[in-house]
Amino acid sequence: MEENSLDLDELRKEFQQEKKEVATLHPQLNQLNSGKESIFRELRSLRDKIKFRASKIQMLKKERDELTKKVKELKGEREKLNQEVKDRAGERRGISQKKKELLDQLHIKDDPVKIKLMIEKLESKIETEVMPFTKEQQLQKKIKELKAQFKELEKLGETWKDISSASASFFEIKQKAEEFHYNVQTLAKQSQGKHEEINRLYEELKTFRSQEQLLAEKYLQLKVKFEQIKKELEEKLARLNKISKVLREEEENDFNFKVREKTAEVREKLKNRKKLSTEDILAFQASREKE
Repeated sequence: MEENSLDLDELRKEFQQEKKEVATLHPQLNQLNSGKESIFRELRSLRDKIKFRASKIQMLKKERDELTKKVKELKGEREKLNQEVKDRAGERRGISQKKKELLDQLHIKDDPVKIKLMIEKLESKIETEVMPFTKEQQLQKKIKELKAQFKELEKLGETWKDISSASASFFEIKQKAEEFHYNVQTLAKQSQGKHEEINRLYEELKTFRSQEQLLAEKYLQLKVKFEQIKKELEEKLARLNKISKVLREEEENDFNFKVREKTAEVREKLKNRKKLSTEDILAFQASREKE
């Protein structure tokens, strides 16, 4: 009996110790779980940023590649036009020389368009301005000379038209080549801008993925620790339940033993017609309830 009592004392001590440890483990587990969930939220936010930037990089790459393709096509067209400008430059020099020779031949310094504009300007001046008669006569003389030059140039007919047409065609092609050059530069600049944006996003991705790795490692460490504490807590709770059950059973057995013992005393008193105490009566009632 004494040995059994010692075992129960050890169980009670163990029970109290386990309760203390369980009380310590509960806040540890809650703290670990809170930290684990906090890091998980950070990870999820970080992964959303990574996903967004990866998607944007793909979109920018597609846009950049399309621009690069257009630049390549425009460069090809520009080269063709530049070559045509070069080819026609020699032709234009020949045309300019021929034009000069014709004007020299007629002793005229300006082309028909310029002469016509000068005539119109002088005529307008005479009509709209008040001037001395002598000056008006000078202007009329100048107009007459210009009209004579213009008439001489008109005699050239198709030759002059061909010269003018060839010259206009050269400038048209040159202007078109310049437009293509401007478009190439504009699109190339846009393509470069996309490329720089892609590089910037790649650097951000690199940083985010480095952060992701650190957070993932920290999350895994907390999760392992959480599972360890959780398992330890479950084992201690299971042990507490087991000890509690043993102690309850032992207490009940001890109570029943005492009740039976007291009941025997009460019956002996009743048999010997001795006076019963309140304790005797309560013990007897308890024994009857057990039956």
